[in-house]
Amino acid sequence: MRGQVPDCAVQVPGSLQEALEILAREPGRWRPLAGGTDLMVPFAAGRLADTRFLSLQRLDVLRAVEPDPEGITFGALVTYTQLRQHPYVQRHLPNLAQSARVTGAVAIQNRGTLGGNLVNGSPAADTPPSLLAYAAQVELTGLGGARWVPVDAFHTGYKQTVMAPDELLTRIRVPRPEPGFHFYRKVGTRAAQAVAKVCLAAYVRVEAGMVREFRVGLGSVAPVPMRARAAEAVILGQSVDRLPLAEARAALMEEISPIDDIRSTARYRRIVAGNVLVQALMELDEALSRC
Repeated sequence: MRGQVPDCAVQVPGSLQEALEILAREPGRWRPLAGGTDLMVPFAAGRLADTRFLSLQRLDVLRAVEPDPEGITFGALVTYTQLRQHPYVQRHLPNLAQSARVTGAVAIQNRGTLGGNLVNGSPAADTPPSLLAYAAQVELTGLGGARWVPVDAFHTGYKQTVMAPDELLTRIRVPRPEPGFHFYRKVGTRAAQAVAKVCLAAYVRVEAGMVREFRVGLGSVAPVPMRARAAEAVILGQSVDRLPLAEARAALMEEISPIDDIRSTARYRRIVAGNVLVQALMELDEALSRC
């Protein structure tokens, strides 16, 4: 059974205020619709229960990209194409540029949005691991005002978030990282247009040969995108030329909770996630040796 367009109602507010008023009048009844790339697949298959959509396409305020000396703020409707082409992202946030580059095909990148990728809540989404590695925050806005939430506290369960029914995700804020090492890898069945079996992003800052900052974001290995905090703790404060790779790998493999599904097995995901972490740390050592 396929979804039927005549069964659906769509409202297209002309301002953010109007959109929030609609959500406040009927909390939970209107499904926000941005690029639609995540919603159209279950809709076409007849598996999407929602029939009332709030299109955000006229809310140009959510398309802004605002760099400043402290970081950069993206409107929720910024597309993957904008991300991968933006000079600031390419220079300072290469993991985010790479995660946008490996998301779907060009048509998906032209339409899909950063905010939608977060709100959809898929643990296999490509951009959240990079946002986790960069300590990003999201802005949630309702009629009563706005609040900022760290990305690592945004997802609470599979397809679940802390966003209230009368709120919209309006902006994503990424602090500018100090010069450091950036790593992103997506493991999938194919080199392109594949859902991740494992995704890992890392940011490392080294000072005087010691690891002073280390953040790892993971996808497809738990019900939500997650930080590898146990593995991070093993590496933080360590000398780069004596990193405890085996200990960090074991810590990561212990803290994740992958599942068996049609794309892979839990055992494969656990082993590969540990191996990719080791790969990242070995590439860090190689990068520093070339300096």
